[in-house]
Amino acid sequence: MKTLALACLAAVTLGAPALAQSAGEMTLGLGLGFVNPKSDNGIVAGGTTTIDGNARPTVTFEYFIRDNLGIELLAALPFKHDINVGGAKAGVTKHLPPTLSLNYHFPTGGALTPFVGLGVNSTLFFQDRSPLGDLKIDNSWGLAAHLGVDYALSEKGALRMDLRYIDIDSDVKLNGAKVGRVEVDPLVAGVSYVMKF
Repeated sequence: MKTLALACLAAVTLGAPALAQSAGEMTLGLGLGFVNPKSDNGIVAGGTTTIDGNARPTVTFEYFIRDNLGIELLAALPFKHDINVGGAKAGVTKHLPPTLSLNYHFPTGGALTPFVGLGVNSTLFFQDRSPLGDLKIDNSWGLAAHLGVDYALSEKGALRMDLRYIDIDSDVKLNGAKVGRVEVDPLVAGVSYVMKF
């Protein structure tokens, strides 16, 4: 059974085109990302806080500064999250998570090209709303880790599946007074179609 699985994988890998990454090339990725905050997001106004997940369209642009080494920018339409404190809905916020990463793509010579990356994220919160008063969530800067794999569909196109961990920690203010700090720290799962230029 194991031998059969390895033979099938080899046939798929050898029979499909490779997506080579050379210095000076660029890729554009269009897809969908799901932001899944960790389960315990800190204490706000004395209550345990949780933040719901959300999926939105994403776009990535990557420029290869050397063979297999690219600088990538991730952008997306605004994500929207419900904020729950002590099990009750206490507010809503939107955010934009632009992330700049340095990615290394492992040259396999086959259809599957795994990659890893490390970068920095800037999360911009806006349209914060709460029935309890004037809600404000501060913007955040943090590190971001990235890993994924491209499956080449042609010499110019690939299907990408990736996962990011983003460090997002922000102070929360209600009516101008700090009432706590949220630790969003989400895993962001993505799937996209990547085009090479």
